[in-house]
Amino acid sequence: MEAREYHDAYSESLETDFRELESALLSDTVKILAPSEPIKCSADTTVHAAILQMAEKRRAAVVVVDRGGQLRGIFTERDLLRRVAVPGRDPRTTALSEVMTREPEALGPDALIAYAINRLHNASYRTIPLVDAQGLPIGVMTVNDIVQWLAELFPEAILNAPPGGGLKRPHDVDAG
Repeated sequence: MEAREYHDAYSESLETDFRELESALLSDTVKILAPSEPIKCSADTTVHAAILQMAEKRRAAVVVVDRGGQLRGIFTERDLLRRVAVPGRDPRTTALSEVMTREPEALGPDALIAYAINRLHNASYRTIPLVDAQGLPIGVMTVNDIVQWLAELFPEAILNAPPGGGLKRPHDVDAG
């Protein structure tokens, strides 16, 4: 295969991948990411109790709900660092109400993944709560959920990526 033919095949493959990604971004919704069930806490829950649940369930956040189950706040790993650890607050006596992000932006399950990525990037979020039509938390979406979705969308590219960059295409010949 001549270099020009290889370049054309590679370019065509990239264009197909970009079209597939664009189509998925504009049609897939966050509900297909299978976001994790939220850990729900009340505002008077201590930070210590919340982080024990986060550690046990391997989650990046808890959602803070009122008595009716409505989303009122979110407490994330970032909040733990910035609002508890760095100022030297005692997690055993600090209530989530003192350190949570109040009235966080939330998405519905039918929000497009493209919009979720927009919010994650532009607002510098790593975690976004998902709520139903009544404002009740139904999930928590993270940057890792997006990465997993991309890995499933392009498994060949992920599996064939060598350390240090550059993609290996199936028709490439190497020493292996």
